[in-house]
Amino acid sequence: MSVPNWVQDSIFYQIFPDRFANGQDKNNPKKVLPWNAKPTIVGFHGGDIKGIIDHMYYLLDLGINAIYLNPIFLSPSNHRYNAVDYFQIDPKLGSKLEFFTLLDVAHRNEMKVILDGVFNHCGRGFFAFNDVLENQADSPYTDWFHIKKYPVDAYSPGDATTYEGWWKYKSLPKFNTSNPDVEEYILKVARYWIEQGIDGWRLDVPNEINDDEFWMRFREVVRSANPDAYLVGEIWDGDPRWVGEGHFDGLMNYPVRTLIIDVLNGEITTDKFSHDLKKWQTKYAQENTNAMYNLLGSHDVERFLTKVNGNLGKAKLGYLLLFTLSGVPAIYYGDEIGLLGGKDPDCRRTFHWDESQWMTPLRDWIKKLIRVRKDKVALRRGVFKLLETETHKNCLAFVRVMDSECGLTVINIDNAAMELTVDLSGTPLAAYKSLRNVMATEEYQVIDKKITIKLQAVSGVLLFPY
Repeated sequence: MSVPNWVQDSIFYQIFPDRFANGQDKNNPKKVLPWNAKPTIVGFHGGDIKGIIDHMYYLLDLGINAIYLNPIFLSPSNHRYNAVDYFQIDPKLGSKLEFFTLLDVAHRNEMKVILDGVFNHCGRGFFAFNDVLENQADSPYTDWFHIKKYPVDAYSPGDATTYEGWWKYKSLPKFNTSNPDVEEYILKVARYWIEQGIDGWRLDVPNEINDDEFWMRFREVVRSANPDAYLVGEIWDGDPRWVGEGHFDGLMNYPVRTLIIDVLNGEITTDKFSHDLKKWQTKYAQENTNAMYNLLGSHDVERFLTKVNGNLGKAKLGYLLLFTLSGVPAIYYGDEIGLLGGKDPDCRRTFHWDESQWMTPLRDWIKKLIRVRKDKVALRRGVFKLLETETHKNCLAFVRVMDSECGLTVINIDNAAMELTVDLSGTPLAAYKSLRNVMATEEYQVIDKKITIKLQAVSGVLLFPY
């Protein structure tokens, strides 16, 4: 088995460090913005590592057992995708000691921590690029980047033209990873933080380092330091090339996110949803399918609740799907309390610690889903199978089966109540007399291997044997 055993049992929580919690003011930037101010591209709000430590009780209460941290290395930006030093924690977030304390607190509570690995590009202040700017063609580091002409111009307005920048951004010079010295540096970084105790890497735009041998070596270096380290790639199109022994355990599952949002908003039919969902649930080896990083929100997209126009019913249905499909469910900080937000930077608003601002019914729903998923191995490791439903086109039913344990998810996307019959033949559920909705209390009878369920508009049930 190539996928670490713990991954399939995880509930991930993604934290954008500057926006989750401010644990101490002493490391705040001088021009820190008020906590609840509208986020900007360049502004800092003061979130830090101590803030995460101080609110670990919140994460544990929710049921989280894995954290994905957006970049934390020294950088001049609030997003830190332009690292200046990959071996130093940004002082605006705290010290290395505080980061080690976070790891210790997390691990003592059986919680994993993975970091954002940004190895396709760096910041203009990175030592090698800074040397190029200082010494131009005489720099010993010219081959660390893709220099097009001299003098290299990194600070005037406009796109990068004298060197290759990510999406032509001057602030993000792209590494030349075919240079053995660059590869050695990146692999040193990868190994160092694994040896310091992190539990894996989320790799930023890894497909832009279009080199299978590089990623094979990266994987070998990481796994030699920790055989249980999780590697997840930010590959938006779900290309299977990047999944498996030579690359990553799983991918950020944006295709399934798109499917869920589209079906909830009526942009695709349930037939189309079922067809494409089956494709994505069977596209990879089973262990990799179960290790996909399933998400509804992230720092790169509009907030999930915003995408469903603030509709609580749709939001609850989206999370029901997220927690019952194959793959690892991941919550973007604040989504569970109904945080809204448009495109970047609006999707990076600060967390509301005033509980009066929480969408409590949504948080309670997610908390219960987490508890049920932890309790039912079929939801974490079971095989996915769509079932036949009689009548209504806006309804869907599927099971997750692990040995004799089986859970049935039934959803109604229609704006009207529906009654439908599901054929349980070929599943372990056919042998039972009744099933219970574990998200509520109602019980349903199984008659002739079929079950009839009445669903309210835009709602769903999760059934297990009673």
